Amino acid sequence: MRLDHIAIAVRSLDEVLPFYTEVLGLTCTGQEIVAEQGVRLAMLPVGEGRLELLEPLSEHSPVGRFLARRGEGLHHIGLQVDDIERALAHLRARGIRLVDEEPRCGAEGRKIAFLHPASAHGVLIELVEVPKERREP
Repeated sequence: MRLDHIAIAVRSLDEVLPFYTEVLGLTCTGQEIVAEQGVRLAMLPVGEGRLELLEPLSEHSPVGRFLARRGEGLHHIGLQVDDIERALAHLRARGIRLVDEEPRCGAEGRKIAFLHPASAHGVLIELVEVPKERREP
């Protein structure tokens, strides 16, 4: 397991992205709309991980509701796993509450699943399986 990304909820990518690119000097490697999750996102590599900026497509999306309750800021932590189905089975066997019982498609075609914050001491954790052909050695 390794850190894949740290996700930050923002109201507007267009307003926030210059802070990360012009002020902090990070490079945005791409933007994508993930309709299933109701977000537009931008990826910014930092060391071996990435920052993922999340803008809701509507106020009724999960990130839209998060922003209404908590405002902009840390949304979740993404952890990379080799086999997401095996990881989910392991967590279920340990009684961990899952948001996603089965993996779904996330950004960049990766398989993802979320652990419920109630089972992770208040932190929303996303498991991410990178396709084998894209993994670093």
